[in-house]
Amino acid sequence: MSTKEFKTSAWKKLGDRVFGLAARSFAILTLILLVGIILSLIYESWPSIREFGIGFVFSTDWDPPMEKFGALIPVYGTLVTSAIALLIAVPVSFGIALFLTELSPLWLRRPLGTAIELLAAIPSIVYGMWGLLVFAPIFAKYVQPFLSATLGEIPVIGALFSGPPIGIGLLSAGIILAIMIIPYIASVMRDVFDVTPPMLKESAYGLGCTTWEVMWGVVLPYTKTGVIGGVMLGLGRALGETMAVTFVIGNTNFLNSPSLFDPGNSITSALANEFAEADPGLHTAALMELGLILFVITMIVLVISKLLLLRLAKGEGAKS
Repeated sequence: MSTKEFKTSAWKKLGDRVFGLAARSFAILTLILLVGIILSLIYESWPSIREFGIGFVFSTDWDPPMEKFGALIPVYGTLVTSAIALLIAVPVSFGIALFLTELSPLWLRRPLGTAIELLAAIPSIVYGMWGLLVFAPIFAKYVQPFLSATLGEIPVIGALFSGPPIGIGLLSAGIILAIMIIPYIASVMRDVFDVTPPMLKESAYGLGCTTWEVMWGVVLPYTKTGVIGGVMLGLGRALGETMAVTFVIGNTNFLNSPSLFDPGNSITSALANEFAEADPGLHTAALMELGLILFVITMIVLVISKLLLLRLAKGEGAKS
């Protein structure tokens, strides 16, 4: 080996070591930041944890002057609005991705896809202002009375659609969140649908399958990991959204009925409304514990998604 070749090989090995060390350092740094966030949240919320214990999660009290705090109403609002958003956004996003990948004319795919992606660039506060000033009055005047007269008459679930039509509330917040997360889920679904090998789809079409059968039996099984990842991305966006929810959820700490028309509160809106004015001590600690609970909820969602993927992979192994 010549001297020049030896030096080139040495530089390559050095470059590989530097690159590996940098990548490992970034991964370790991420873990350190994660642990640091968890520890800081626990430290700042410890007075509340010590004072209220596990009862904090199940209490509906929220009275700063009396220093009585409970997380049930914010947690309930966060979970309900996120669930509503997913119930609306997932089928709509799937329809958008299906249309863009299988049914849309070629000349329409790029501009329509770009327009949908641009929705993700709209600031959340704009969504909130639009929801409060435009969507809420229309929703109260036309949609809520219709829902009360139809779904509200059905036993059991009718209680979810009862109450005065005031426009703002849990259902309104869930719909606004759905509009916000549709671009994320639809974009991911479209991208993963595009990576399905054309030969698989053409073979299914050659056997006489319909477009729906191809999507359900070929594309979705092939891209399930990416699809679930897109759904989890949208759910994480919904769980952590602040300003848009704050504008339209009503920001009340009362849980009088199961109606989705009632105003409510969420963890993020409670933090946005009260953190700047919270007195040092138990009030601030309770708000920090709300942030810790939101962190735990997000981790639980991530764990569930991983378990779901492992179960799907195990099912494939059993079939094979």
